[in-house]
Amino acid sequence: MTKFKTYFLLISIIILGLFLRVYNINNTPPGIYPDEAVNGMSALTAETTGHYKWFYSDNNGREGLFINLIAFSFKFFGVSILTLKLTSIIFGTLAIWGIYLLGKELFKSEQIGLLSAFLMSVSFWSLNFSRIAFRAIMIPAILAFSFYFLFRGVRTKKWAHFAIGGFIFGLGLHTYIAFRVTPLILIIMLLVLILSKKNFLKEYWSSIVIFLIFSALSASPMLYTFFIAHPEDWASRTSGISILNPAVNHGHFFTTFAKTFSLSLAKYNFWGDQNWRQNFPPYGILSPITGIAFLFGIIYSFIKFFHLLTLRIIKRERHSQLEVYTFLLATFFIMLIPEFLANEGNPHALRSIGTLPVVFIFSAVTFNFLFQRIKRHPSLFFKKMATALIVITLIFIGLFNTIKYHFVWTKKIETARAFDKNLLETASFLKNLPPSQEKFIVTGSMGRIPIKLLDHQLKNVFYIYPSQLQFIQPKNNRDFIIIMTDKKDRVIKILRQRFPQLKFKEKKDRQGLSFYILIK
Repeated sequence: MTKFKTYFLLISIIILGLFLRVYNINNTPPGIYPDEAVNGMSALTAETTGHYKWFYSDNNGREGLFINLIAFSFKFFGVSILTLKLTSIIFGTLAIWGIYLLGKELFKSEQIGLLSAFLMSVSFWSLNFSRIAFRAIMIPAILAFSFYFLFRGVRTKKWAHFAIGGFIFGLGLHTYIAFRVTPLILIIMLLVLILSKKNFLKEYWSSIVIFLIFSALSASPMLYTFFIAHPEDWASRTSGISILNPAVNHGHFFTTFAKTFSLSLAKYNFWGDQNWRQNFPPYGILSPITGIAFLFGIIYSFIKFFHLLTLRIIKRERHSQLEVYTFLLATFFIMLIPEFLANEGNPHALRSIGTLPVVFIFSAVTFNFLFQRIKRHPSLFFKKMATALIVITLIFIGLFNTIKYHFVWTKKIETARAFDKNLLETASFLKNLPPSQEKFIVTGSMGRIPIKLLDHQLKNVFYIYPSQLQFIQPKNNRDFIIIMTDKKDRVIKILRQRFPQLKFKEKKDRQGLSFYILIK
């Protein structure tokens, strides 16, 4: 494949991925989930006050990098749905480039790199989290780029590659709690490199030190936060849902582990994440064809791993591909740990997002395997027909996932409910009310956050808890409105008794979700 053709395909894949992640962002997903809005409010506070943090302790604790990047987005482009999700879009798109580089470096194959990038570009799983303001979407890009430079450094023996890889790897500690298991990957890779390369420690000890120094340098603010300033933040909410906790496993650790681990594996093909915010239930998180390719790719990788390991141990043969398959398998199972060690909401597509890069490399290995088999076939007609069939299959995967996400999943009422679309509708409704009118919004602590974020500049807006209706004290009895995000008969009865002149109205959107108002 010529360089021009490679670059053309790569740029086209990245542009396609960016388009799919930006298109109709104001309406898809159909709302802003409160956890997204909490990130946005923290970012807005940081941007307004100039007080940026390495770690935001509220909402069960959140690493600060993602929130601070949202703050910069707000600073330069204002507060909107697009700017709230711009960081996710960027990292979701960067991961496409990163997986191309990683796949290419691992197998010395442009084709595997391009196939991996395309499958990630059009993946429902990647696409969905690239359009939600959750910090976990940073992990695939961080993993892809850091290990690309690490493997490239092993090949070139240039200290700069180890330094860049180490620095990016250290940034991972600023992303999402699931990244904390990644040092296990480094330990396993060190062992296998010692096994597969002659005199590895002697030749690479200085490179290892450089990698660790630059990792520590970029990770140091979080290391200080976790171990010195606020060690209580290290555990966050994980201890309360961990299957290692006797209160969670009820004395049956192995039974609980078997359940969570099997669900973690099943989600790719058979029984996916049942949360409409994170998947299209009940289906697996991979499209059927990609899922089959993934299964073949991981089985093929297991076979190659054990074959190469046997050759190394019995015949003393050294093969660099042992490092590749060890890395893929180790990364997959290690990045599953945050999912199967938790006993809440399994299977869970978000906690296992660290497996995303290697999952699509496994799938790309399958398609590359087919291309290589076709290439060796003696019949030219067969080669052309089989190649065309695979290309059509890849195009079908892209169309299937695009239609599934943008035109089917987004229109489901379950999706609208999962994203609390009625809160977004409430925020839009408020914008059209007269500025002088007093607006009392009756909602809970989380329900008010998306409205606050999008309408933070509106005046005369007052948020009231359902249990504190006595605080509704309009200054002008002729010009005020009461808005409820949920229909509570008790609340409506009390308000009607207090304000008999008001009329109760239900506001419905096209999907049937509602908010409620009392107005003259």
